[in-house]
Amino acid sequence: MAGEQRAGGRGEAGDAPAAPVRVLQSLRVKICEAKNLLPYPGPNKMRDCFCTVNLDQEEIFRTSVVEKSLNPFYGEDFYFEIPRTFHNLSFYIFDKSVLQRDLRIGKVAIKREDLCRYYGKEPWFALQPIDSNSEVQGKVHLELKLNELITDNGSVQQLMVHIVECEGLPLVNGQSCDPYASVSLVGPSRNDQKKTKVKKKTSNPQFNEKFYFEVTRSSSYTKKSQFQVEEEDIEKLEVRVDLWNNGNLAQDVFLGEIRIPVRVLRNDSASHQAWYWLLPKDNGSKSSKNDDLGSLRLSICYTEDYVLPSDFYIPLKTLMVKASDVQPITASAAFILGEICRDKNDAILPLVRLLLHHQKLVPFVTTIAQLDLNDTQEANTIFRGNSIATRCMDETMKIVGNHYLKVTLKNVIDEICDSPKPCEIDPNRLREGDNIDNHKDNLRYYVDKVFSCIVKSSMSCPTVMCDLFSSLRHMAVRHFPNDRHVQYSAVSSFVFLRFFAVAVVSPHIFHLRFHHPDAQTSRVLTLISKTIQTLGSVGSLSKSKTSSFKEPFMCEFYKMFEEETYTADVKKFLEEISSTESKEPSGVSESVILKEGEMYKRAQGRTRIGKKNFNKRWFSLTSREFAYHRQKDKEPVFRIPIKNILAVEKLDESAFNRNNMFQVIYGEKPLYIQASNCVEASEWIEVLSRVSRRNHRRLSKYHPSAFINGTWLCCKAASEGTGGCSPCTLGVPADVALDIDGDRECEKIYSLFSTNMQKLQKMEEACASMAVYQGPQEHSDYHFTIEDSVETFKTLQQIKAIVEKLNEPHEKHKKGSTSAKYGSQENPIVGKGS
Repeated sequence: MAGEQRAGGRGEAGDAPAAPVRVLQSLRVKICEAKNLLPYPGPNKMRDCFCTVNLDQEEIFRTSVVEKSLNPFYGEDFYFEIPRTFHNLSFYIFDKSVLQRDLRIGKVAIKREDLCRYYGKEPWFALQPIDSNSEVQGKVHLELKLNELITDNGSVQQLMVHIVECEGLPLVNGQSCDPYASVSLVGPSRNDQKKTKVKKKTSNPQFNEKFYFEVTRSSSYTKKSQFQVEEEDIEKLEVRVDLWNNGNLAQDVFLGEIRIPVRVLRNDSASHQAWYWLLPKDNGSKSSKNDDLGSLRLSICYTEDYVLPSDFYIPLKTLMVKASDVQPITASAAFILGEICRDKNDAILPLVRLLLHHQKLVPFVTTIAQLDLNDTQEANTIFRGNSIATRCMDETMKIVGNHYLKVTLKNVIDEICDSPKPCEIDPNRLREGDNIDNHKDNLRYYVDKVFSCIVKSSMSCPTVMCDLFSSLRHMAVRHFPNDRHVQYSAVSSFVFLRFFAVAVVSPHIFHLRFHHPDAQTSRVLTLISKTIQTLGSVGSLSKSKTSSFKEPFMCEFYKMFEEETYTADVKKFLEEISSTESKEPSGVSESVILKEGEMYKRAQGRTRIGKKNFNKRWFSLTSREFAYHRQKDKEPVFRIPIKNILAVEKLDESAFNRNNMFQVIYGEKPLYIQASNCVEASEWIEVLSRVSRRNHRRLSKYHPSAFINGTWLCCKAASEGTGGCSPCTLGVPADVALDIDGDRECEKIYSLFSTNMQKLQKMEEACASMAVYQGPQEHSDYHFTIEDSVETFKTLQQIKAIVEKLNEPHEKHKKGSTSAKYGSQENPIVGKGS
């Protein structure tokens, strides 16, 4: 699973080995804006800038380019599961160059352990200068031993340096490097240097080479040497290991160094073995250059979930999923979770995902939506608030409706964004020479196209959304029996106002576009979204819908639409998506692109001489097929129908000495693909696995490595047709419920209850006060919804008991994870010495 690391647990003597704790990392980043960037030297001071996000030195995301600005606004969100360990999260500002290499202006680098300090904040970070000698990552495993050798001339000290291996070296120009190590024994005027062999195309080289250095001469040695007697003092000697990428014809690239004083070996009778973090040259000494490079505003939300084995979460799961059965609903653990969290979104997302996973979401949302209705006096304000119910609906539509949005809107959004027609109809924004009538025609064309796609999409609407809409519709009719339009407005307030209209104006948030649209396109999408909102609102027909617009020019534009025709289409659509009748899912009439991008694929043809090549290709995954093209927008040169995919799995780096590789198994031979970074690889594996999970012939086992030179590298089987040797990660068909990690959501809920334990205590005191004084009492700054103090108190007691029970294995795991020996692979040494 993406973002997963494992740590073993320990049980009592005689117990079976404990199941591993999964450490799952995720990161949500918003790159807001930069300001006061260093001006371009010359008459034109402006720059064309973009920003990248890097895990260590591996680029995983870049924004679109903002042209001709020293204060670029990006406004781009990026969420991803972190699929590996990392040391630093870095952001680089680049000046885009057409003819030369893009110029790096400055960077922000944050250590992983410091990321939690910025959770939920949007601070400005000063850009730091970039020095190629300070851009390092990875770690090295060394063994050192100081030996006393007896010779004919007396005793001498000899130092053995064993370069065992490295791990996590950076990519160079997007590819695995060709690393080698130089090993030196350094003194005041001494520098004995030796080198390892170059290891080709790997970020985790296995060197396993030993080097020997004379530290002291024998007492009878009289010949003048290159080092003096005072240097033989161990206090002044150190071992230096430098990692380099072999540049072949180009200059070698520095990858990092470590320095270890020889004196640390004097009291070590055995060999000294340890892992070390690679450091910048001269330990990253700061540049004397003090230019103000500007600053970058970021929102960073990094989370680490320590997910225990499933059995630990059974009591918490049981308590949460029975929420809809608790009377009153305000006494349920799910409702209490929303009450105690300052940021309601922290509670809503894991709650919705967990209830979806256990198919308990519809009854819960239906029950809490009744609370909203009880407080609603007028039908035209139905479900317009920001309650727990409406937020649950919003998150549900985002989770289960993502594919629905792509099927419905992606093609038309791509058309608008790729070549937007001028649509500005605000007289105050028009430029000289603009024809407002042409602009209105263009805007109407787009609105009609988007509207048509929406009202014809009912058969693609996910079942969960239809069930929720059906419940809300019937509840609204019961609450407002005399309003004949409330059955529509109860549904349209979600599906048009909070789903389609939001997706149109912010397509990048719903993964309909990779980047935030530019200013001109954003304005077009905003005008379309405003009109769609109004077309979708089915309120009292006696009132003019133009009253929903604040701007006179929008009122004028809206008169172009025939209200009766559009209203009839909207009503028909709303009836279809809120019908309780079962419907057969329709085949998608048009192929929809789910993901696309540039990757490398291994040539599939057989060659008798030489190795098969890796070629750069444009890959696209649609609702029907997975294909690659020689260039974007060209016809595919190779297609795999989705129904033919048998498995999608990672590929061992050792197969081709390339990282970030995966394989699509579809027939006799797999298709081997290399993604640009670890996040892209994980995302491709996930989306390909999801669309092919229902295939009947999916494999249960696969080969994690390749068949090369007549043998499978993983299991050494000599026949290419031999069945797989490792179990596939996904072996059964699944729907959205199985795509959710229920244990992880329980862990998030546990963390929220644990963090807000003080509020739970206050809520408990409020219940006790109500029971004694038979009514709500003003007792604290907190305001809780407590309908039944006895039932709420019972639930609070259960929550506290569950949290206390879960605290024990978490504390045990933290003790185990922090007890890793300094210098081990899990806890490498930082800095000089040990």
